[in-house]
Amino acid sequence: MLFIKGSGACPQCGTALRRNNYRLQVFEDATVEKEVDIRKRILRDFNKKEEDFPDLRSYNDYLEMIETVVFNLTNGVDVESTRKLIEQYKKENKDYIKKNQSKLSRDEEYLEQLIEQEKHETAIRRQLAAEEEQGEKNTKRRNKDALIDDLMFSDLTAQAILDRHKKVSSVKEEEQKPPTFSTGIRIQNVYTPMDETTEPEPYVYVPIVLETNGPPFPTLDDIFKQGYLANVRNCTPSERAGGFEPHIACQRALMDAMSGLFYFPAVHKPSPETSLAPTSHGPTPSPMYIS
Repeated sequence: MLFIKGSGACPQCGTALRRNNYRLQVFEDATVEKEVDIRKRILRDFNKKEEDFPDLRSYNDYLEMIETVVFNLTNGVDVESTRKLIEQYKKENKDYIKKNQSKLSRDEEYLEQLIEQEKHETAIRRQLAAEEEQGEKNTKRRNKDALIDDLMFSDLTAQAILDRHKKVSSVKEEEQKPPTFSTGIRIQNVYTPMDETTEPEPYVYVPIVLETNGPPFPTLDDIFKQGYLANVRNCTPSERAGGFEPHIACQRALMDAMSGLFYFPAVHKPSPETSLAPTSHGPTPSPMYIS
């Protein structure tokens, strides 16, 4: 009874409704359905593209304004002021709206080109398939005529003539029929030579020899077994979750303490010629002078 005249007001919210605007619900949530419908309606007018703005920040502000308008209309927040904003936008951007409605964006143009290219390729494949089918029909007709002529005028027996025609037809089909992909595209007999590549030598790991000018560092087993961790603060659960362990700080402190203990400036003072020369194990560490 509500739409007996084609239109009517909603009994709950009073919104004017038209019978021809109703459609099947796509989403289970009616709020989502309402938001999608409002967004489609808003984007018909708010149709500016990124190239219409001087910078990316202005374009992002424009997109944020669209989301605010859609949210307000969907959830009934500041509906009157939002509608005034929409009307003001339509008046101020009348030319942009008309121009963008008649102009495809760059992405849409690219999609149109892809669709046209696919249609063109489909038409070519269809034409090739039709020509191939017509050629097969012509070949069958010629073979049939040749078979009838042989049966009428040849001195051979009918069975011998049939066997000869079957053999010739099978050989021609194998020679003329090119292999094809499942899509119907013929495989071209094109040979593309591959570039010759030399097999590289396998990588061999060489351990790094660390020159510390000091005694050897305790190993990780020694740190755990010989009581180095007795006076080291244990880590908290959050630190352990982040990958930190107490032996890491202890090992670093031992390395700092033992590095350079065997370095004596009077003995190890480098000459100007060799101060910057690299060693076989890497660059020479910077000299540490002990006062």
